[in-house]
Amino acid sequence: MSRKDFVFTSESVSEGHPDKVCDRISDAVLDAFIAEEPEARVACETFATTNRVIIGGEVGLSDQDKLHDYMEKVDGIVRDCVRDIGYEQDKFHWNTLEVQNYLHEQSAHIAQGVNASGNKDEGAGDQGIMFGFATNETEALMPAPIQYSHAMLRRLAEVRKNGTEPALGPDAKAQLSVRYRDGLPVEVASLVLSTQHLDETMTSDDVRALVAPYIEEVLPDGWLTANTIWHVNPTGKFVIGGPDGDAGLTGRKIIVDTYGGAAPHGGGAFSGKDPTKVDRSAAYAARYLAKNVVAAGFADKCTIQLSYAIGVAAPLSIYADLHGTGKVEPSQIEAAIPKVMDLTPRGIRTHLDLNKPIYQRTAAYGHFGRAPDVDGGFSWERTDLATALANAV
Repeated sequence: MSRKDFVFTSESVSEGHPDKVCDRISDAVLDAFIAEEPEARVACETFATTNRVIIGGEVGLSDQDKLHDYMEKVDGIVRDCVRDIGYEQDKFHWNTLEVQNYLHEQSAHIAQGVNASGNKDEGAGDQGIMFGFATNETEALMPAPIQYSHAMLRRLAEVRKNGTEPALGPDAKAQLSVRYRDGLPVEVASLVLSTQHLDETMTSDDVRALVAPYIEEVLPDGWLTANTIWHVNPTGKFVIGGPDGDAGLTGRKIIVDTYGGAAPHGGGAFSGKDPTKVDRSAAYAARYLAKNVVAAGFADKCTIQLSYAIGVAAPLSIYADLHGTGKVEPSQIEAAIPKVMDLTPRGIRTHLDLNKPIYQRTAAYGHFGRAPDVDGGFSWERTDLATALANAV
């Protein structure tokens, strides 16, 4: 029997965290190529350090003559991202940093396994396992600790960027330890926030006084109590932030990107990868399926695992875990899923309409638990499959 009374912790990082700066740049490059050609192939990695951003990886367009033109746009893409995030530090400034671009054409050997040809369907871009998860403990069907860690940092970013709180800097990390009683989240046991500040005279107490109203605003009523332990900038001043303070790299925040440790992760990062890469698209599909299982009322919690082989279209396995909360057998969910959704790479892209420049917005504050956008962003957060699943079970 699963535990009902416990404390669980998750963390989030802001868009100005060094790793998230890199995720943002990688996804912005991806969006630029997909905007040019929906079937563009992109696997883009970014490294950032003091006054320097280095980009490498593989890209592919059907018209390779256009590739050189798009390579020349990368410098501007990088600077636009860094400027929007808000970095104008002496040693990390959007206008003065050096950009080194080492993107190159996609390997023909990878392409031959992935591309459709003759009687061969388009295959998965790599082998791997992908997990999706959903729980009804929040309206977004996400675990509460990660959902509200994201919410705290998004709110602080909003008031920083709209000028309400100009003393805040772009780099920040949050961590929530949430107490569960009878299986439901009821209060914050402890809260950790480290945020960059531009006023060097500010103390930790000053920063807490500044951020506390915004934190109280986004957390559920009653979750902050007299027993909640606060740690705000516990090491003291935090003025030097971003890639000048610590190097960043694409794909190092996969648990922040997903479920905050409350569910398994297949290991593959998302940012900078086009949706032929099942590391990304199948993880989105697994979340979509798990969310619709819960939305359909089949379980209070659901984990879906998918697995793939490079160059092979159909998933090798589909696994469902309802964590003892199911109203039906997990095997019934596993049998129903292929009836309601084509889980080949092309089938996922078509069903979720993924061949669009919708990825830059996913790079910070979580790929899951977000409201679907009218232009197709976060389509995997829809619950429009619940009726079809109910009819198939």
